[in-house]
Amino acid sequence: MKPIWIVDDDQSIRFVLEKALLRENLPTRSFTHPKEVLEALEDIDEHDGPQVLVSDIRMPGGSGLDLLADVKKRMPLLPVIIMTAFSDLDSAVSAFQGGAFEYLPKPFDLPKAVELIRRAVEESQREEVLEERLAAAPEMLGQAPAMQDVFRAIGRLSQSNVTVLITGESGSGKELVARALHKHSPRANGPFVAINTAAIPKDLLESELFGHERGAFTGAQTMRRGRFEQAEGGTLFLDEIGDMPFDLQTRLLRVLSDGHFYRVGGHSAVKANVRVIAATHQNLEQRVKEGGFREDLFHRLNVIRLRLPALRERREDVPVLTRYFLQQSAKQLDVEPKRISDGALRALSSFDFPGNVRQLENICHWLTVMAPAQMIEVKDMPPEVLAGVQEAEAEAGRRVALASMPAPAAWTEPVAPAATTVSAVYAMPTSSAPLPEDGVAPAVAVALPPAMGASSADWEQGLQAEAHALLADGRPDVWDVLTRRFETRLIQTALASTRGRRIEAAQKLGIGRNTITRKIQELHLE
Repeated sequence: MKPIWIVDDDQSIRFVLEKALLRENLPTRSFTHPKEVLEALEDIDEHDGPQVLVSDIRMPGGSGLDLLADVKKRMPLLPVIIMTAFSDLDSAVSAFQGGAFEYLPKPFDLPKAVELIRRAVEESQREEVLEERLAAAPEMLGQAPAMQDVFRAIGRLSQSNVTVLITGESGSGKELVARALHKHSPRANGPFVAINTAAIPKDLLESELFGHERGAFTGAQTMRRGRFEQAEGGTLFLDEIGDMPFDLQTRLLRVLSDGHFYRVGGHSAVKANVRVIAATHQNLEQRVKEGGFREDLFHRLNVIRLRLPALRERREDVPVLTRYFLQQSAKQLDVEPKRISDGALRALSSFDFPGNVRQLENICHWLTVMAPAQMIEVKDMPPEVLAGVQEAEAEAGRRVALASMPAPAAWTEPVAPAATTVSAVYAMPTSSAPLPEDGVAPAVAVALPPAMGASSADWEQGLQAEAHALLADGRPDVWDVLTRRFETRLIQTALASTRGRRIEAAQKLGIGRNTITRKIQELHLE
């Protein structure tokens, strides 16, 4: 394992950290000022450098922030921890902006310092593995079974020139599949020419596809080769074929049938040595029934059909795609790649992505520019993702509540138990008193028998009775009222058990830190 580099002009700090890290089997190397570090980096390559750099922020030989900037230029994935006095916390903020992994305030608690350094080591090792994987990443990524089916189909078609029809939603990567089919075909050395038939006006599309002769129409001052001729010996990709005008469909059918076409205004047939791959997000069978697409052309194109799954159908691929796009965005912008937390990845994986892979790529571009820190958290997600996460959480809550409720036909008024000894007190909201504006009613103590206690049957029975009463009153907001009460009691109980510690309460409830904070604000539990 590569060593932890420690930079501090204070010998006692270096000594304490060295001994503590060695006890954890973490090798170290110490320096007294930044100049020594830069000289050491000159003598080694990136693979022999430090695993983590821990540097003081103020030293006689230079600034830790300047050292951070220099090191990040050479080793952008290296975690750097900045040690700072409490009076230097403003500088620590600057350190984060410069790409620091974390800051360590002085005087520090030694076990916490070691824990932080170990976390940085784990992050460094994980980034090294990811970098190796992404460096060897193919033109298409995906471990989901649906994508593996696509990869297998591309492999089977690798030695074929057969016409292929690719179907799938917009943004799902149909052109990537077409390029892969071309790359792994006998025509790989020929050109790959793509045209979006929906993006070109009808009057120009014919000339774009087949070319035109000089004088064929006003403005045609020279002969022009069309896309079929440009793709000679290679592959022509016709994207959004379902939007092709009906009269042009006839001309395309002739090319697929006999391999010849005429330029606009031309009288000599031109032979087309081209493999055609078409793609559409539309239901071509339905278009044929509606009369918008020629049935004979459909059968000509539909020799082999590949269906590309939507991103929501292969959520397990979201993490690897996200990391790949973050790396690509960083390269384009010439900045250090952002890291992403597990919670943020879960938030992205739960999003439905109506724009599919293209939308995920755009979100990664957005995060590269807009996320304030090097580690992307859930709170940094764009508004549409956060809204989707909140909706998913609300839907999950509704399903849990519905699963605990019996069918309406089984709703009956509960019979009070005839027990005299009280073993538990169950707080159940009253239905007779008027509700306050926040929807949270006062509670009454209900004595429960020893045999039942605060069992699942008890609170479900109370919920059933309350729902029955509210429904009988004809209230239009029964769902919101009961959900609000349920969440209030649940969060209050969790906070009581953790003495008000929100993060620990969220962990006990199995929800996120941001979720419990938002709920506390919404339910006025501050």
